[in-house]
This record gives sequence, structure tokens and C-alpha cells, in this order.
Amino acid sequence: TDPMADGPSIQKAALRALKAGGSLRQTLDLARRFRETNADTPLILMGYANPIESMGYEPFASSMHASGADGAIVVDLPPEEDTPLRAAFAPHDLSIIRLATPTTDDKRLTKVLDGASGFLYYVSVAGVTGANAAAAQAIESAVSRLKRATTLPVAVGFGVREPQAAAAIAKHSDAVVVGSAFVDEIAGGDRAGAVERVLHKVAQLSEAVASARA
Repeated sequence: TDPMADGPSIQKAALRALKAGGSLRQTLDLARRFRETNADTPLILMGYANPIESMGYEPFASSMHASGADGAIVVDLPPEEDTPLRAAFAPHDLSIIRLATPTTDDKRLTKVLDGASGFLYYVSVAGVTGANAAAAQAIESAVSRLKRATTLPVAVGFGVREPQAAAAIAKHSDAVVVGSAFVDEIAGGDRAGAVERVLHKVAQLSEAVASARA
């Protein structure tokens, strides 16, 4: 309802989804249908607290489990406020994935990691999704610091759009997060070709990541 961490691409996508009748329940149903044909790929939901509050923590956790999802990133639910969600997730072994940023100091990082699971999402730039990617040197330093503090895998995102940027990040992180670039591929042409455009972008980025690690 208020995508405060997202830039124009995802904000516009949210408006298109709402106009088309999209909802959290429809997203969970999409996850369930995905699981019918793919049992192996990890599946994480990312969003905001309002729809979860509206549904209720326990019903949301139960629906997540039934859909086959593995965890959630709730951007505006900080560690001090996510205890009820963690309690609802625990019986279903669902992960709470937390975010760290360039401004997360060592004291705050300890709090961020307390109760976190799945992986740690490093937001590499201060700003909203779709912003410019951080310099590779800065990411290398940041990821090294995070890995000294946790055994969780570290995924790096925000502003990753092109294969070169994905390759540079992959040399230092466990995963590269891409969002707005795919949303733009969906919005950037006719609906019939959206799947092909996204798959082409995925292939480009995946090949860059694999090459960088090789």
C-alpha cells in the first residue's frame, strides 16, 4: 500500500497489480501453483507489513507453508517489531530474512542478525530499488565485514541491472538480487512477449554470475 523502499519501476508495478485485482492471497496462490511443477527452487516473498497485519500473522504463516514458500523479507518490519511473525513462522520452519545497509553499524548488525535465518540481504546503496549499483570495492569490503559476523549466506542487491554489475557482485557475495530490471522488462513491451524478455534477461545475468565465479 505504501512501497517506501521501492523506486518508480516497482511502485508502478504495484499500481498495475492492484488495478488488475492483485492481492497477497493471489500471490500465495501463485506460489502454490509454482510449487506444483517445481519443488526445488527456493521461494521467498518480499513485501511490507500492512497486508500481513491485515491477514494476521498466524494465518499468513499457515498460508505461506501451504503455498510451499520458504520465507519472507518484510521490509518495514524491523527486528524490534517482528517477534509475532517469527513466532508464527517457527512451527512451519519459515525463514525471516533481514536486511543490512551501508549505514548498519556493528551494534545494529548484532540486532539485525538476532533471529535472522535463510540469508542476509545486503542493500548495497542508500535509497530505493532501481537506484544505481554500489561500487564493487565498497561491496567487497561490506560483504567481508558481514561474513565476519554471520555464517548466513550474504545476498547483495539494489540497483543491479546489467550483467557486468551482477558479475562484479558475484565475485564477493553468495547471491545477486535483481528486481526492478525484470519489472522493467515486463513493462517495456507487449504483454505476449513479457515472459521471453524476462527469460532473456535472466539468462544474461545468470551467465555473467557463473562466468565471474568460474
